[in-house]
Amino acid sequence: MHPHLSVDDDPTSQDLAAIDREWPLIEAELALLDAEITALNADGGPSPLDRRRIRRAEQRVMREAAALGELLPESPRVWKAVA
Repeated sequence: MHPHLSVDDDPTSQDLAAIDREWPLIEAELALLDAEITALNADGGPSPLDRRRIRRAEQRVMREAAALGELLPESPRVWKAVA
């Protein structure tokens, strides 16, 4: 939740604009989730077509994330160590 919003507040125009900006990435992530669920529920395991669908969905997520990153203003990068 946004730090300045309480449970009863409506989204601001800035919040709605941010959602609009991020929607292509959200949509791509939902498509990837759908492809993964379909592959997990496939009888006999995922088919080559299921694997291709997942790869394409992953590539779309990466493209949309990169496009969104280009739209956002420059901010300091924070690097986290992963164990």
